[in-house]
This record gives sequence, C-alpha cells and structure tokens, in this order.
Amino acid sequence: MDSTQRRKSGINLPASMSETSLRLETFSSPSIKLSSPLKSMSPRTISNLSASSSPSKSASACSDRFIPCRSSSRLHTFGLIEKASPVKEGGGGGGGGGSEAYSRLLKSELFGTDFGFSDFSAGGYKGGSPMSPSKNMLRFKTEQHSSGPNLPFSPSILGQDSGLSSEVSTPPKPPRKVPKTPHKVLDAPALQDDFYLNLVDWSSQNVLAVGLGTCVYLWSASNSRVTKLCDLGPNDGVCSVQWTREGSYISVGTSLGQVQVWDGTQCKRVRTMGGHQTRTGVLAWSSRILSSGSRDRNILQHDLRVPSDYISKLVGHKSEVCGLKWSHDDRELASGGNDNQLLVWNQHSQQPILKLTEHTAAVKAIAWSPHQNGLLASGGGTADRCIRFWNTSSGNQLNRVDTGSQVCNLAWSKNVNEIVSTHGYSQNQIMVWKYPSMAKVATLTGHSLRVLYLAMSPDGQAPVKDTGLWSLGRTQIR
Repeated sequence: MDSTQRRKSGINLPASMSETSLRLETFSSPSIKLSSPLKSMSPRTISNLSASSSPSKSASACSDRFIPCRSSSRLHTFGLIEKASPVKEGGGGGGGGGSEAYSRLLKSELFGTDFGFSDFSAGGYKGGSPMSPSKNMLRFKTEQHSSGPNLPFSPSILGQDSGLSSEVSTPPKPPRKVPKTPHKVLDAPALQDDFYLNLVDWSSQNVLAVGLGTCVYLWSASNSRVTKLCDLGPNDGVCSVQWTREGSYISVGTSLGQVQVWDGTQCKRVRTMGGHQTRTGVLAWSSRILSSGSRDRNILQHDLRVPSDYISKLVGHKSEVCGLKWSHDDRELASGGNDNQLLVWNQHSQQPILKLTEHTAAVKAIAWSPHQNGLLASGGGTADRCIRFWNTSSGNQLNRVDTGSQVCNLAWSKNVNEIVSTHGYSQNQIMVWKYPSMAKVATLTGHSLRVLYLAMSPDGQAPVKDTGLWSLGRTQIR
C-alpha cells in the first residue's frame, strides 16, 4: 500500500501490512448500513488486530476490557502444579528425585502435611484436580492430644463412637470464685434478734441504713463515714427501714405503729403518718406509694402527696405481716405473714388476686426477679425451710428447694440470674443459687447466730462479690 492509500484510509499502517490484513467488526443493525468498514469505525469496535492473513471463522462480542488468558499463567514456575517426573531405569536417584523431594517438602511447609498432596504419585495425581486437594482446607479440625482420656478437656471423653470427635469440644466453664471471708466487718451493738423485723437497707446512692435500738445510723460505703439519722426516744424503737428508689428519702417504721419519712441527706424528718395499732415491722416503696405492714395484720398504702395518713387498707392476713415487696413494674405487691400465707395484690384491688398457702411456716423472705416478669421467690421459716418460685400470672408453683434451714431473706442479683438466701436455724449460712437449675454456687458460713437481715449493693454486682452483699448477724455487719 503506498502512502497515498494509507493517508486516504485515515490509519497509519506499517509498510509490511496491507489493508486487507486488518479485520474490523461492528455490531450489525438493521437501520445502519456501512459501505466501508473504515469510514464509521470507532476505537471500541476493534476487537482484534492480527498480523495473520486468515480471518477468524467465528465472530466474538466486542469489549473494552482486557481479559487475560488463563492458560498463559505460569503456575508451574511456582511449583503449584504437580508434573509427572520421569522415572529412571535402574532405580531412582539423581536430580529428578531430589527436585521431587524438595517440591514435596516445600508444599508440606507451605500448606501442611494434611493438605492432600500425599495422593500424588510420581506418575501423576490420583483423582481430583491438583489444585483441589482431597481434604477441605477450611474445615476446623480438633487438635489431636497425645495425652490419656482422663484429661478434662480431652475429646476422647466424649467417646470414640459419639460422632462428636470431629467437632471441637467446649471446655466446661470454671466455677466463679466467691470470697469465703467478709469484705468488711462493722460492729452493730443493740441489733435486735427478731425474725419479723427488717432493720437494714442499702440505698441507690451507696448508703447503708441500719436500725439499732431506738436509733437509725447511716454508713456511707464510699468514704466509710457514719451518720446518726435519728433517735426515737426511750418510749419507741426502730422496727423497719426502707430507702426510696431514688435513694434520697428513707422511711422508718416504729414500735408505736408510726411511719416516719426522713431526708437522708439533711437528716430531717419530712412526714409522720399513723394508722397502725402496733409495731410496723416491714416497709416497701413503689415509685409513688409507700406500703407498710404491721403486727395488726393490716397493710396500709401511704401517698406523700395527700395530707391523709393513708389512702387505702389491704386486709387479708390473719397474723403479723412480716414480708412486703413491690414488683419492679409497680403492678403487683407481694406480702407474707406469720399465718404462712403469701398474698399477691395488684395496684387497684382491695382484695388479693393470689393466695398461695403452700408454705408451712412464716413467710418473710420475698423477692421479685429482675430478669423475668411475674417470677416471684419466697422462703419459709423453720418449719418450712423451703424456697419456692411462683408464676404470678398463672398462680402456679414453678420450683421448690429444701434448704435445710430457716429462710430469713432472699435477694436476686441484678446482673446474673442468681439468687442469694440467708438462713437462721440451724446452720446460719448464706447460700448463692443459680436459677433455674438451683445449683449451689457458694455456701458461706461465719455468723454465730441467725443471718436475719440482707441488702444488695446498688452497683448491681453479683452476690457475695467485693462489696456486693451485706448481711447482719446479731452483733456484726459483714
């Protein structure tokens, strides 16, 4: 092709190439007709530029991407494809054998001995692709231990025929360590040894209140400072204490049947309410209502927003009321009495919605679960010694555990599904239980007399951990 022809075509071609050797392809369209392949061409319509003079027999789709040819990948350079090595006559040895041994050693170091190259032979590989090993590389395999089957984490414990030998065995979680000694011991002289009283409570502001004789003392857990809140005088005595949920005010039940409300920060009395004929041994706050139980067998509902002493009276027990707890949603109030009854009231009813009479002794220990709505735990006295769990929605008893001792208090952990119980006759112990299995997490001893009072720390720590639990014996706070 001379220079005039090359200039006319619009493409500069080497002198050794002719215009006929250039193969151009375009998309065919019924509405477009090209008289010449060189007049309306675009760079994207060029699919192949070959120096060969013979055109391709099959047309291919045009594309502007570069797709490499996989067959040109030089995988053999890295020794990733097993090649048949010639076997010399008269035995092996020589350079071929050494190269093969080095290749196997290299693969073993890179991929492990169980990668699947053991299926290859000198004359080729047996079955499957050389790049597809006979074993799954990503499968998690149990480590093979050479120790005996008596080790605690050995997979052979599960048995050879259990079908779980190929699965990883989860080792058992070690039991939580519970301190066997108290974090702190405080003297508590004049602490009454009375099963029906409630003389200790811990506020949400980390202040412990203790009723001792005629006085109430506050102990700050943050700085260990002790403050005397009040003194009721020689003619009265402290029978119960209970903080509000916010921790700013504290209610005090007295021997004369009064209910006093104090400002815990300023140590000032805010309100005094009557209504009971005799001692007020138990108190319980909801968000807005203060409930008080007395030896006169009645439960009074107090509202500080109204001037009257109480807004309603709940009558149902036949003996002294010694246990009282509001549910966490303020919908239900549980009460226990010396008549062995556990009654459940709702916030609008004057009659109990549930009467649970399975206990055979006084019911003082009551605790609502913070983990499950409607789950109530109760404990009986010396003649009963049982912890019972109830579904208050259906009224059914869910479980029953005989503790072997008088159940004085119950408290749920806020963070884990565990419950702690304190006991009196005859072992005076503290026990931590895992719910719902009721497996014993810990059993603590150390009190010489009954562990009558219990309070949980406001930080929500697990029971009997650091400052997570305070219990009062007759003369000591632990």
